[in-house]
Amino acid sequence: MSVETHKTSLGQTEITIEYGRFAEQADAAVTVQAGETVVLATVVVSKNMREGIDYFPLMVDYEERLYAAGKISGSRFIKREGRPSEQAILTSRLIDRPVRPLFDKNFRNDVQVIITVLSIDKENDPDILAILAASCALSKAGTAPYKGPLSASRIGMIDGNLVVNPTRTQMENSTLDLVVAGTAERVMMVEAGATEVPEDVMLEALRLAHSSMQESIAIQKVFFKKYVTPEVTVVAEGPTVDEAVKSFAGKEIADAMSGKKREERQDLLANLLARTQTELEGTFKQVDIKIAFNKLVEKQVRVACLERDERPDGRAITEVRPITVEVGLFARTHGSGLFTRGQTQALTIATLGAPGDEQMIDTMDLEGTKRYMHHYNFPPYSTGEASPVRGSSRREIGHGALAERALLAVIPSKDEFPYTIRLVSEILSSNGSSSMAATCGSTLALMDAGVPIRKPVAGVAMGLMTNDDASEFKVLTDLQGLEDFAGDMDFKIAGTRDGITAIQMDTKIAGLTWPIIEQTLTQAFTARMEIMDKMLAVIPEPRPDLSPYAPRIQSIKIDPTKIGELIGPGGKNINRIIDSVGGKEVLTIDIEEDGTVLISSFDAAAAEQAIKEIESIGRVVEVGEIYRNVPVVSIVRDRMNPKKEIGAIVEFLPGKDGMVHISQIANERIEFVTDRLNIGDHVDVKVAAIDPDKGRISLSIKDVLAE
Repeated sequence: MSVETHKTSLGQTEITIEYGRFAEQADAAVTVQAGETVVLATVVVSKNMREGIDYFPLMVDYEERLYAAGKISGSRFIKREGRPSEQAILTSRLIDRPVRPLFDKNFRNDVQVIITVLSIDKENDPDILAILAASCALSKAGTAPYKGPLSASRIGMIDGNLVVNPTRTQMENSTLDLVVAGTAERVMMVEAGATEVPEDVMLEALRLAHSSMQESIAIQKVFFKKYVTPEVTVVAEGPTVDEAVKSFAGKEIADAMSGKKREERQDLLANLLARTQTELEGTFKQVDIKIAFNKLVEKQVRVACLERDERPDGRAITEVRPITVEVGLFARTHGSGLFTRGQTQALTIATLGAPGDEQMIDTMDLEGTKRYMHHYNFPPYSTGEASPVRGSSRREIGHGALAERALLAVIPSKDEFPYTIRLVSEILSSNGSSSMAATCGSTLALMDAGVPIRKPVAGVAMGLMTNDDASEFKVLTDLQGLEDFAGDMDFKIAGTRDGITAIQMDTKIAGLTWPIIEQTLTQAFTARMEIMDKMLAVIPEPRPDLSPYAPRIQSIKIDPTKIGELIGPGGKNINRIIDSVGGKEVLTIDIEEDGTVLISSFDAAAAEQAIKEIESIGRVVEVGEIYRNVPVVSIVRDRMNPKKEIGAIVEFLPGKDGMVHISQIANERIEFVTDRLNIGDHVDVKVAAIDPDKGRISLSIKDVLAE
């Protein structure tokens, strides 16, 4: 195998593209490297097309490898990589979304793109490299109708300045994390999280991202041009199936699309499709009939929007569907919000937990904890379907991450609000833009729970209808299901009144032009403000008090050098404190490295008792102090003569004890300690002496009696 290497750049970072070294039997295999981060992209295209399907079977898998970071799994029993992490799933989607629209949508051969992270230096992110590597491999394969090339770029905002392809260290202080993928002419995909970045600044960042990727696009055109195969066999539609379907069902499709409600329209179309397939059975393949039928439905929607400004539900192009808002729906949950927009309905529940409830993260390149989480569920009944309920789909993980990111900028810091926060959005009904409904529902649930978010966040999804060259277009406010099916983009934007906090944009066409992007940002801002006004009319600010069923967290500070003493050997002391007030179901204790101790409890009395015991840990004991009503915990006997009792151990502070010698128990002489004291008795003691070297404390009952 001959190895070819080419250099390009993203911002100030040199990128190395290499092929010919690995995976000889794949249709193409390309590595892309920045710094010491290396990703391998392989492409395999099946030789035969799949029969009986009406979609393009593209599979994109992003594979994290622990060895890339020099790690071995921390699990005692499983050392092999398991199911993909949430971050790996999100990265797979990040690659898939800009690549998929660049294929002929009638192509029916399986295409599998696998990106494997071979090395990671924790400064150069592999996700941008993975998008570039996937495009290079698809271009080199030449076995599928890929209309690339494309590339990607990350933009950060550091100290008010936009930075191309910043390192992870730089991103720690960035108020923007924007990833853009595109071709030489257009923008294909946008993913962003931000701390209230204004629309004009976001547009500037988008333009910078697109311009910065041009060099890496150009190098693909030069070095991979020879591999591109211009003609690939696709499903043969021909004019006959289209004409036959149009002749039989065209007029009825137009009638079904005109002024009907969604349920009525769906029933009419489903019945008409079944009749059309029966009528043309034997003449054309069933899948081809369905494709032609759907094309007619799409055309009806597009023509109505572009030529007459008519939408399927009769709304104006910039009109938001009717909105209803409710909060505080359930007594036992800590916070709840029900957001309904048209036929899309999201119920979001907020749950507040102790700091110890944080999610542990240990992946290829990430370690730590996560205290704010959003989980999104999309059950089949939300679209009137019956299907098996499995684990979370890629779509559910992606939509949950988007809604989570949308509110991340307004979540109070741990110092302000030490709770772990979990949001769960149940999509009860879906007719477009359910992730933005979940975002709005999250704001409602957080405020209902009394979480002091900095500002409310609302979100809206924008759609698009264009002609063939995108010279004419209509941006649709508040995208609904049929418009998503027939349209050209899904552009979701969330934010506060002062700026954008999250963006996710996907397109079905060969990218968006700048006029489309500019109008979308402007139109979305107006819609977002309208939606927010309706939310705030119901709950204008976070509730002043938490739910009575939420735990109460109290914070105290101890000397960090006393943390070990508080925990005790094997956790003995801290477990004793927790058990003494009823166990972990009543109270939990979390300790920070700086000596901050957080006590979470549903019982105020238990919390107060625990605080007293914790405060006593760091207390300096002084000679002469008297401690009242403290327990005798053991009797001390002579090692050489076990029958001889020489004193009693008294726990005068939680976790701290001292010995009362037999001579200090009573004014008169006693022969046995047990003549006066037994384990469990409570006595008053005075600190008589402290051994400065060994820290041993001598106590006296007799001195207290004398006083």
